[in-house]
Amino acid sequence: MRHTLAAIVLGFASAACSTTPSSRSQVDELAAWMTGSFSSSAQSAADKDYRDIRLHMAPIWTARDDGRWLYVEQAVAEKQEKPYRQRVYRVHAEDHGLVSDVYELPGNPLDYAGAWKDATRLKDVKPETLMPRTGCSIRLQRLPDGSYSGATEHGACPSELNGAKFATSEVVITPHLLASWDRGFDASGKQVWGAEKGAYQFVKE
Repeated sequence: MRHTLAAIVLGFASAACSTTPSSRSQVDELAAWMTGSFSSSAQSAADKDYRDIRLHMAPIWTARDDGRWLYVEQAVAEKQEKPYRQRVYRVHAEDHGLVSDVYELPGNPLDYAGAWKDATRLKDVKPETLMPRTGCSIRLQRLPDGSYSGATEHGACPSELNGAKFATSEVVITPHLLASWDRGFDASGKQVWGAEKGAYQFVKE
């Protein structure tokens, strides 16, 4: 994880508890922090290089015992009815920390738009119908300040957007903020999409 990404959330992370919970408790804690509605409006107002983006994450399949599952939706503020990214995350524990696996939805994702506030829109979706984003899992550790920090393995997550060869994701998560830096790179290592200055800062509403 780049120091610059962790540094931008130090003020928020101070609110996190410094006591280290068990792995199962960490999964529950991280999923709870990720759950909710987030906005980058404050960052966008201060720096026009960042758009006003809304991020929504809601628990699904809560009776399952193989981790915490979240439906994820991301949209430009003025076009929330047409999200540009929809995913399902599974947060679970492995031997060396926590992992957030990433899945694509079957069929036309826009058919499920708004499922964060109306779970019945996912009534026909099951874990076995999801398509895993192989190589795009984010591995996270709980830092001494209580925040969670993690990233994808460099070069492992394929992407074809805007001529990219692979994508990277870096995150820092606290009770009140989710800092996310998603970027795409071509075969030569040149960045071809994503924020250039640093992470988007999504404040929980």
